[in-house]
Amino acid sequence: MTVHLYLSLIPEALIASMYPPEEFGVYYTVGYSKKQRGQAMFVELDPGFRHEFFRIDEGIARCVPHEDGRPKKSVYISTYRVLEHIPLTNINTLYLVTKYGETLPLQRSTDYPTDESGFYMYQEIAPVSPLVVSTLNPVALYKFLTQDPDSMIHLPAVCFVDLRLGDLARDPEFGSVGDLPYDYIHQLREGLVELQTKTIHTKMIDRTHTVEYPYRMINNGVYLGNIQELAYFPIPSRDELRKNYSRWWRSANV
Repeated sequence: MTVHLYLSLIPEALIASMYPPEEFGVYYTVGYSKKQRGQAMFVELDPGFRHEFFRIDEGIARCVPHEDGRPKKSVYISTYRVLEHIPLTNINTLYLVTKYGETLPLQRSTDYPTDESGFYMYQEIAPVSPLVVSTLNPVALYKFLTQDPDSMIHLPAVCFVDLRLGDLARDPEFGSVGDLPYDYIHQLREGLVELQTKTIHTKMIDRTHTVEYPYRMINNGVYLGNIQELAYFPIPSRDELRKNYSRWWRSANV
């Protein structure tokens, strides 16, 4: 059986598995015997990938079928400082999985969004997970976090999503909340107003926020970057999701 290598981003880990991506997504979010349920995000790595930081060959050697022939679901190779040691050059697909095991493949693109909405909100996924608001667009935030020599906050690699702000992106103090599902609207308004009145680029809303969020609130897509490059995985429009990925869309909004 083929052994697959996965970089999991929720949570951050390097995993060997005999399951192909869609089956791995079901196992990883719903589980078959363990008490586990939750969203997942992962990419499949080239099976030939090796790095001295990881004991990959040892992990693959342990990834063998059970005595009854069932495939090995997972072997955790590493759960520490994984993202920063993964080259992004050959990563072309990111899998976004709902807590019910429905998988949406997102294809890499260099057509970065140009929307200048005024303010942005980002959920950082790995290696840290604060919820922040910012005046920086996604590409500028990536550069600020990984490449700005003057920044006090520096990460060797980062994964984040941009989330919808609705009317608050242009009028944080009086804008309509509309259908925003966030339970921290008061803190959100305060943070955005501070961006208006102070000479700062980012403001933390929650330093220990859960990395799970309503997928319908993704504004443009998922960003995965290190010092060398940025990989962007745009999410299809809501109309396309309803039309072509209806099972995933329904599952994502339950």
